[in-house]
Amino acid sequence: MLSRHADPIAAIATAPGRGGVGIVRISGKGLAPLVQALCGRALRAREATYLSFCDAAGQAIDQGLALHFPAPHSYTGEDVLELQAHGGPVVLQLLLARCLEAGNAIDFATGRPCLPGLRVAQPGEFTERAFLNDKIDLAQAEAIADLIDASTEAAARSASRSLTGAFSAEIHGLRDALIHLRMLVEATLDFPEEEIDFLRKADARGQLSNLQQTLGSVMQRARQGVLLREGIKVVIAGQPNAGKSSLLNALAGAELAIVTPIAGTTRDKVQQTIQIEGVPLHIIDTAGLRDSDDEVERIGISRAWDEIAAADAVLFLHDLSRADATDYIAADVAIESALGQKMPKTVPVIDVWNKLDCAVAPSAPESVVNPFTPPSPHAASRPAVRLSALTGEGLEGLRRILLQVAGWQSAPEGVYIARARHVEALQAVAAHLQEASDQLQAQGPALDLLAEELRLAQNALNTITGEFSSDDLLGVIFSSFCIGK
Repeated sequence: MLSRHADPIAAIATAPGRGGVGIVRISGKGLAPLVQALCGRALRAREATYLSFCDAAGQAIDQGLALHFPAPHSYTGEDVLELQAHGGPVVLQLLLARCLEAGNAIDFATGRPCLPGLRVAQPGEFTERAFLNDKIDLAQAEAIADLIDASTEAAARSASRSLTGAFSAEIHGLRDALIHLRMLVEATLDFPEEEIDFLRKADARGQLSNLQQTLGSVMQRARQGVLLREGIKVVIAGQPNAGKSSLLNALAGAELAIVTPIAGTTRDKVQQTIQIEGVPLHIIDTAGLRDSDDEVERIGISRAWDEIAAADAVLFLHDLSRADATDYIAADVAIESALGQKMPKTVPVIDVWNKLDCAVAPSAPESVVNPFTPPSPHAASRPAVRLSALTGEGLEGLRRILLQVAGWQSAPEGVYIARARHVEALQAVAAHLQEASDQLQAQGPALDLLAEELRLAQNALNTITGEFSSDDLLGVIFSSFCIGK
């Protein structure tokens, strides 16, 4: 723990702005003198007391509830005092200032400050202390922020599942199995003269194989959790007047982008987050891709290519009403070529044939093979869909394809919220276990190398729950929290 972790801290714990109730939270060791100074009396533990909150001159700031949570039975594991007042920003600022003033005022009975060093909390510092005092592990701490930030019901439920320890329990189960396997290897190293082959007798290969299978299942659910938390960035691209803005409006169910018959109407990106089966999709409408003499439109087109290059998936929009026009086909092929040059090969492209209501055969099947002429070498195997952004026909097929491209599987109850760093840590564990497996299956295995790979695998696991974490990592994680949490 750093020296700042010993400081008592205070902050407004409710969101900025007006509200019915606002909370000022204080955490530290030995809050009894401050409780007396602020409330004029001692408070019964974990019992709400209605009283007046007064300034140093005894004038009432507000009236509300005070709750004292003595350590260790509190959110942070330290003494915690919560003052619940009316939720006006001025009232809460006055109340916070009074707390800081009282905390650093001289107690004439002792000649010392009531609570020396009381300061305003940094972002996430209350939760950081809960982690440092073993009230929660690091995965649960992150789940608190994810629950607050959840943009869909599925994400909120998954974050709640992680907060109750479901994800941590999976990690601890893997760690316990790994520790047992390490014990067998270390025993073999420590007693090489023994005739008993610890590894063979204990079926070390079987244990390692079971561990790898369990890890694979945890990784699969963690990837789903990352998808629930972060979603994917989907960029709509194509020629002007292909219906990109209409498609954004249709997917969002609202008139977000301006739609006109005039080519080049969209000059800058328009973004909206939607959800499909609880998965957030950040849909971005961009300027039509073409050569233009208009300086403003050229800037918009340049930004469109920047968004395309950073996308997780691209909806390449085509116009069925112009599908037989030679110049239109040539422009689409040119865009196709540019996509291949400016996008990573791993980013999926979905061909969307819009204006089905204007096509010669509107009853054509929803899913089609790409009709590029000449055919694109990349487009032949890509997912494609025909739809009408105007009538909504075919939109459900596009939604299914988007979920498939995102890697989403039907939401099982066992999905917990996870972050990209968790998946990276699990991938590191998998790599070390594979190295360990290779060593174990080799003729005359190098047991010291096997033991080292298992140790590294355990360290990678421990970074998820915070049992093996650097201060830099903690700083990055908790700095993303709001102040007062």
